[in-house]
Amino acid sequence: MKDCSEYNSQTSPLILTANMEKASTAFSASIFTAIFLLVSTLYIQGVEGSIIGVNYGTMANNLPPPEQVARFLSESTIISSVRLFDTSTDILRAFAHTGIAVTVTATNDQIPHLTKIEFAREWLKLNVQSYIPATNIVRIFVGNEVISTANKLLIASLVPAMQTLHAALVGASLDRRIKVSTPHSLGILSSSSPPSSGKFRQGYDTHVLKPLLTFLRDTSSPFMINPYPFFGSSPETLDYALFRPGSAGVLDENTKLSYTNMLDAQLDSVFSAMKLLGFSDIEIVISETGWPSLGDSSQVGVDAESAAQYNRNLMQHVASGAGTPLMPNRTFETYIFALFNEDLKPGPTCERNFGLFLPDMTPVYDIGILRSTVAAASEFHHATYFSAKSSIHKNPAPVNHVTAPVSQGHGEGLKEKGDAFIKQRADVEALRKNIDYVLWPGNAAMEIASIDQDIGAWSRLSAMKKRTGSE
Repeated sequence: MKDCSEYNSQTSPLILTANMEKASTAFSASIFTAIFLLVSTLYIQGVEGSIIGVNYGTMANNLPPPEQVARFLSESTIISSVRLFDTSTDILRAFAHTGIAVTVTATNDQIPHLTKIEFAREWLKLNVQSYIPATNIVRIFVGNEVISTANKLLIASLVPAMQTLHAALVGASLDRRIKVSTPHSLGILSSSSPPSSGKFRQGYDTHVLKPLLTFLRDTSSPFMINPYPFFGSSPETLDYALFRPGSAGVLDENTKLSYTNMLDAQLDSVFSAMKLLGFSDIEIVISETGWPSLGDSSQVGVDAESAAQYNRNLMQHVASGAGTPLMPNRTFETYIFALFNEDLKPGPTCERNFGLFLPDMTPVYDIGILRSTVAAASEFHHATYFSAKSSIHKNPAPVNHVTAPVSQGHGEGLKEKGDAFIKQRADVEALRKNIDYVLWPGNAAMEIASIDQDIGAWSRLSAMKKRTGSE
């Protein structure tokens, strides 16, 4: 992914009355309703979004455990494919038995070593064979945007490393199950406008990309590209980049084809370059694309609304079967960048804000990848939580009076109601342990515990008030 320097939702509040018994009963009933709807949906709903994946980056110090991420993706979203930027043991183990298709990456520094068959076999054994078939590894990326690094050793070693790794897969009888490819930035193009004039950079075209495309054709592997309309947009082309209806679009004078969005133009530029070398039959997969939700003040269109619009329109477009002007009637396997905001990424503010989710797995914005009933349950819990906190914290002072009278001998009157409330909480707790994840992925336990503490304080206060008649 290139550096950015190159280029509230609200819900209606639920009323929480001072009668905690009624509120608790209503809350429990709503939980049961949410669970019933969720279970029903999971049984009748097939696999959705089979061509939509996500890039799971980990350059952050606040991300949830991989097991929680894998469970969240498999149970609560329509995401069916994940791309990793390495071969993390913890992550690969976490995705075991989820059915999610996983792409792993041999990092750029490993490329020269992978040209040796013994190293390739050992790498494969350690980083792939150790996890399959439990983890559904379907692709290996050899490096990331290698040609754009301008590192002569890496570039010269790229295709030989891919060939050697494929040979290791053949030796392990895994070549049909797992494909080898490598992602490219649009920097591999020397010309991209109009799209029909697309061509690869001179020198790289015949010495690197032609052998690479030959390898992909021979192994039935796709050509991976990282198109980012965000990096090519300006105030004048923002509507065009965001798929907004009514965009003036662009006419390719050579083909007389009209382009209504920038992504199609970028994809067709790559297609034209491949066709020029005689490889128009190779599938193109979008290995990275996305839009940041936060950036620097000098940037245009860097906000949650624009990010949601781009990614939502992207999903609809690539899955529609419309294809592009030069590649009509196609769908494109697409990986959105990225799963999380990553707070340790260097560069401008936008680099750390491409995520679909915050580290607590709440959406930065909604693009429709949460399963419908999970989204509804999350919204319900979120509204209930903040309504409860708001109601309780409107009068925080009386809570301070709870402990003092008890220490002076007034606690005995709380025992009967306290025991009943503890029993009620125990019943709710048993239920909560089964559903807290699907109800509010990531932080349900923390939030419900917080509510429980406030409700407990309020219950004790209410009992004391009845006992003493004191305000």
